Amino acid sequence: MRILYRIRQFWRVFSTQTSLLELERTQVRLSPEQWELFTQLQPCEKGHAVAMFRSLLEQGETQPDLLAAALLHDIGKLRYRMNPLERAMVVMVHAINPEQSQRWGSLPPNGWDRLPGWRKAFIVAEQHAGWGAEMARKSGATPLTETLIREHHHPHRHEANSVENILHRKLWVVDNES
Repeated sequence: MRILYRIRQFWRVFSTQTSLLELERTQVRLSPEQWELFTQLQPCEKGHAVAMFRSLLEQGETQPDLLAAALLHDIGKLRYRMNPLERAMVVMVHAINPEQSQRWGSLPPNGWDRLPGWRKAFIVAEQHAGWGAEMARKSGATPLTETLIREHHHPHRHEANSVENILHRKLWVVDNES
């Protein structure tokens, strides 16, 4: 049923609207530099981040690094703006053949400037977490927020009961539900 979830997620891209009140609630959680990055996200990415933030708040979450990571986890996608078809292609290939998706998502040693857009979309899908963590660090994010962003696709990297692992798991869950 994962494929049906992804289809619904794709259609939400066109209907995502974030209210001004929600944006105000998120802005106070970020530094001016981080807010600048957040505002550059595409509307669907902002909507996804705000949905994650909202979900965490509804769960009673107040941990500032986790809330900041929810808002900033996709800022690495600013390096290449995927169009809806590229986004759908990446999701479908990843669902059908994750190994191929990872191969296409590897950054070539000579860079990606001359690659076609479809290939850049796979690279962004695979590399955005690391890029985003670096961007967050440069914008003044804490080391924990940076780590949460870097590893938001990998929830089991630390000791099972560590605070960091619990936060990673929460971020991973809301990311996959939004």
